[in-house]
Amino acid sequence: MRPNGRIAGLQVSDGGVPKRAVASALLTTAGLTGDRQANRKYHGGPDRAVCLLAQEVIDELVVAGHPIHAGSTGENITISGLDWGTLVPGRRLRVGTDVVLEITSYTKPCRKIAGSFLCGDYTLIDQMRHPGRSRLYARVHAAGMVAVDDDVIVSLGACGA
Repeated sequence: MRPNGRIAGLQVSDGGVPKRAVASALLTTAGLTGDRQANRKYHGGPDRAVCLLAQEVIDELVVAGHPIHAGSTGENITISGLDWGTLVPGRRLRVGTDVVLEITSYTKPCRKIAGSFLCGDYTLIDQMRHPGRSRLYARVHAAGMVAVDDDVIVSLGACGA
């Protein structure tokens, strides 16, 4: 994989899944403009402002016959070209020219995304069962516009982005 990736997709919804594709959006500390979470107890807030997933994880699952697609598991930003297994809480990403994200946690998949998987097996993107396949939550440290095909650059952590 190259040292930087790109935004393969941006997705928003008025609550719930699937999220629909948009070409660009303003990303603030509250998340992508136009996106809302149906259950704020488990989603959203400053430490879960955006949800990320690797395009390569989606592609691998599609090849295996799963009906997953960008946004169907609730992710806001689909990223291609990064070594997903190296992205851990504390790692920072520069997205486009202005945005800085900090990964805060792995997401816990739930039954609401079961339709994206054969036999409803949403545990296929559970970090504990399948390390390196999980969606990631991130905090927004610097807001700005993001668009499909923007660069995504990984930094070492909290000391710089």
